Amino acid sequence: MFPDSFQQQIIELNGIELCVTSGGEGPPLVLLHGFPQTHLIWHRVAPLLAQHFTLVMPDLRGYGNSSAPAGDTGHQAYSKRVMASDIIALADHLGFGQFALAGHDRGGRVAYRLLLDNPGRVSRFCAIDIIPTLDAWEEMDVAATVSAFHWSLLAATAPLPEQLIGQNPDLFYGALLERWASDIRKLDPRAVRAYLDQYQDPARIHAQCEDYRAGATIDRSNDQASRDAGEQLDCPMLLLWGTGYLGDKANSPVASWRKWASDVSEIALDCGHFIVEEEPQQAARAMRDFFV
Repeated sequence: MFPDSFQQQIIELNGIELCVTSGGEGPPLVLLHGFPQTHLIWHRVAPLLAQHFTLVMPDLRGYGNSSAPAGDTGHQAYSKRVMASDIIALADHLGFGQFALAGHDRGGRVAYRLLLDNPGRVSRFCAIDIIPTLDAWEEMDVAATVSAFHWSLLAATAPLPEQLIGQNPDLFYGALLERWASDIRKLDPRAVRAYLDQYQDPARIHAQCEDYRAGATIDRSNDQASRDAGEQLDCPMLLLWGTGYLGDKANSPVASWRKWASDVSEIALDCGHFIVEEEPQQAARAMRDFFV
């Protein structure tokens, strides 16, 4: 689903294997996908961005074709701090001293933790359709809890969610994709099938439950510690968000980010959660203009 000039490889680092697709020419731009997807979310914007950047698109640990190590009692293995250390190790492996970074959904959470833990490594950061984890938990009300029921379900104690979801993973993950897209027909059916196929492996269901368990525990604690210490993102930031997804929340998504960064701009697009797939031309243009 990427241009023929792009390459995919398995890279061993940080005690795991990352499946990484890369291509293009120019300064490095690392793109991190979200849940419940893989690096394939970038397939429509990659040909456009590759004219200006060297793109690096890994499957996060626990997703796609990357390793899915077992969780641990403290959920450290899927903390955004550890997942961010995977990306730093990848950048080091590829020889990137500094790089631009974009993250959608869970990938955005990995990305901002990477910035907080590794000052100076990222030149510019684009967050796509999320707010920071601590803010999301603090803003949960009845409506948000019902709408974002998967946050609590996936974070429930193992093995309950793994066993429930494993009975019919296509039903569960397919329903989330349909709920979050403005129109599921806007997503390439080959990509949707690939997203769903990863859940034929129970280890990936478990891994992504651990991702959400970390979000409810260690990630939240790490965010609180960063906030208490007055830590801020140290580079310009662009927020891309879809009016059909975060736009109905009580608080502006950009208002949340301005508590974490001093230089934040925003662009709202008329679409659902899967911005780079639903509106690839507009998303690629916004990212190109920001990162160049």
